Amino acid sequence: MENSEEIWRLVDAKKSPFEALSDRIWGMPELQYAEHRSVAEHARELERENFRITRNLADIPTAVMGEAGEGGPVIAFLGEYDALPGLSQEAGVAEPRPLPGEGAGHGCGHNLLGAAALLAAAAAKDWLARNQVAGRVRYYGCPAEEGGAAKAFLVRAGAFADVDIAITWHPSAFCEVAEAVSLANTRIDFSFKGRASHAAAAPHLGRSALDAVELMNVGVNYMREHMPSDARIHYAMLDGGGIAPNVVQATAKVRYLIRARELTDLTRLIERVKKIAQGAALMTEAAVDMKVISAVSNLLGNRPLEEAMHECWERLGPPPFDDLDRGFARKIQATLSDEDISTAFRRVGIVRDDAAPLCRQIVPLDSQRVPMVGSTDVGDVSWVVPTVQAHCATYAIGTPGHSWQLTAQGKTPAARKGVVHVAKVMSATAVAAFASETLIARAKADLVARTKNHPYVCPIPANVKPPLDMAAA
Repeated sequence: MENSEEIWRLVDAKKSPFEALSDRIWGMPELQYAEHRSVAEHARELERENFRITRNLADIPTAVMGEAGEGGPVIAFLGEYDALPGLSQEAGVAEPRPLPGEGAGHGCGHNLLGAAALLAAAAAKDWLARNQVAGRVRYYGCPAEEGGAAKAFLVRAGAFADVDIAITWHPSAFCEVAEAVSLANTRIDFSFKGRASHAAAAPHLGRSALDAVELMNVGVNYMREHMPSDARIHYAMLDGGGIAPNVVQATAKVRYLIRARELTDLTRLIERVKKIAQGAALMTEAAVDMKVISAVSNLLGNRPLEEAMHECWERLGPPPFDDLDRGFARKIQATLSDEDISTAFRRVGIVRDDAAPLCRQIVPLDSQRVPMVGSTDVGDVSWVVPTVQAHCATYAIGTPGHSWQLTAQGKTPAARKGVVHVAKVMSATAVAAFASETLIARAKADLVARTKNHPYVCPIPANVKPPLDMAAA
């Protein structure tokens, strides 16, 4: 208890520059692998806090790591700062109002994520120094979580090889230890090459690459009936072969995002999709090339760390939101559907409370949740390092992820309170590990048990490099 109270005071004493960092990152939204200004801002904060800095991790220019302390166990805090396309939005306004510019926005709250993780690392660093405890704190600035799988590339490069535990978080509508459920996934580009011809005068001479893409999409859609119910497949056209309908399209490209609950299921599903692509090429007499862009593993839980973090949540309680915070949250909720709000409560297993537009309780560790599952490259870290993740309330209950409403709430006083609050939880979890002789050992034993029969294999082929031009694609 005393350790927690001390670390919370350290967080409060240091919070202002990190609240400002979050706001600056919100104002410079950059897409995956193009976060050059954002990583520079994080590196400046690391320098100001006297961390030893390593840049260009895994040959990724927008990845950075800062370390402080000596000897002892190594505890890593994972931060992110990439934005999303098409989610530009004026801050603090409860109506769609895109800002001028290229249209990107922090519709997943990663401006908050990176700032809070770095604040937690800085406070834990100070705690080690004040208490003369052997140990090292690291902050990993991780780009391209939104589809770029940067952490998977970092894991493959050995960036976490000597880390004892990893701690991270994500903005949310509720405060909880995040349930370790996610989908493994891969992104694959299927490029078809046919033969151009005049679509009216000589159609028999053409071989349509666009037809091949359409046939592939039809085949995959029929396959959906015969795949695991928790798997997901999505696709996006990258190249339709041009805008002239009187030319048989000689090239076409489609990107597939394939997801499954386990890596083994994902591998099987990928092979089935590849066969469909080959079938589409055969039917149209086109050639097909398949290129893996990125891939991530499913999350693994860690019960000892989850229990330790939940104890910190129970002592700290929810963020200190006030009437102004709740007032703006109600304005945001007025833009949502009734289903949006009901679904949010159902996801965490809590009875709906219309009097609470913002979180006012800690979700029980074993709440009967109804998972609605996405993917994250934190999954790959969790296969090689005992990992725990918090969710902390920063926005109105019911706010959809990847929405203008979420972008609009990224600079509010409520969001800043969430940044400081979750930094306290994460740093207190780290202090519990530094102060305990057994917690880290139990966390490692838990990971060994989970991976005993299925050791980690990176889902990204060895010859695939980080797609640094992904944002341009």
